[in-house]
Amino acid sequence: MDDHGRESDSRPADDGVPDGPPCEHRHRTPDPLPYEGVWRFNAPAVDASVPQARHAVRDLLYRQQVPASPDLVHGLLLIVSELATNAVRHAAVLSPTLAVEVAVGAEWVRVSVEDNHPYRPSALEADHGRTGGRGLLLVREIAREAGGVCDIEHTASGGKVVWAALPLRPTQLP
Repeated sequence: MDDHGRESDSRPADDGVPDGPPCEHRHRTPDPLPYEGVWRFNAPAVDASVPQARHAVRDLLYRQQVPASPDLVHGLLLIVSELATNAVRHAAVLSPTLAVEVAVGAEWVRVSVEDNHPYRPSALEADHGRTGGRGLLLVREIAREAGGVCDIEHTASGGKVVWAALPLRPTQLP
């Protein structure tokens, strides 16, 4: 009771700031969009795994309702095919399995193929007399045209991950 016979409220006045540490409400991470996430699967390093990887990625993008244009999906599937083919053809001797990962953010999608072979491939110049050897050139060109990037990284286990990240929205040209 206060001096006038009314019950006093010992709570501070509501200033519109929620209880808790100061600034807590300002630094909250927004909830992820329904299609955001990371998915990974392993497959044997055999020819049959290439179309299986491509179909698994296509089905994942569809199931998660990733807002990717048909051209972007086509590019991503071609990248997965090329990277999985490279792992099967060039790494299977030392890496009997490969891993395919799809990571989707609010504005981008990243596909990667990992194997345990230590050799780090490089994009070869086009040799019109050869029927192969242009897969990484194709991956880099698809990524570049979409406004994305690609790279090769070593893993802690001594293998490598070859990845490409593409924007979900087309890039604006100046």
